[in-house]
Amino acid sequence: MRITSIWVLTLALVLVTGALTIHAAKIGEPAPAFTATDTKGKTRTLASFKGKWVVLEWHNNGCPYVKRHYAGNMQKLQQDWTAKGVVWLTVISSAPGTQGYVTAAEADAYAKDVKATPTAILLDPKGDLGHLYEARTTPHMYVINPQGVLVYNGAIDNKPSTDPADNAAATNYVSAALREGMAGKPITTPTSRPYGCSVKYAPPK
Repeated sequence: MRITSIWVLTLALVLVTGALTIHAAKIGEPAPAFTATDTKGKTRTLASFKGKWVVLEWHNNGCPYVKRHYAGNMQKLQQDWTAKGVVWLTVISSAPGTQGYVTAAEADAYAKDVKATPTAILLDPKGDLGHLYEARTTPHMYVINPQGVLVYNGAIDNKPSTDPADNAAATNYVSAALREGMAGKPITTPTSRPYGCSVKYAPPK
């Protein structure tokens, strides 16, 4: 009976794990479809951006790693790539009462203050979008090609530090993926280990 119980418990855990990851974002496969609301109250869907390159950037304004990149680096990336037609979506998955949680008005005020220029800021306080993509850190970056296929998942660059001085010497994986992809070349680094603060999801109920 004990062996049977262990087997049933193991099977249940496998089924639960599978249910949680079946739609996870995987390189070379269609990026998980999503619907989210931005700070202007507008509904945004991945399907609506078909035919365009899309960047997803997980964000927490209290995280020192995010602050490093918002010392000018992230804003430049947003400005440079949106000027080339890339859709840049900043995602905030911090739950109410946790570091980085903001209202729509607070998010817009912050973006204005730091001169951020994403296409939109998506609010994800329940963590639905974050869990869908298995976003682990802030920042955690994803690049989706015009066919809706995920081509990059990981860190913003190869310098896992909080020092803004490292921005200049870093190899930026997001820019590299966009440049190579737009040129019709294979992505040299399609995945990397994301670094930063953990995403402040709401605790499971």
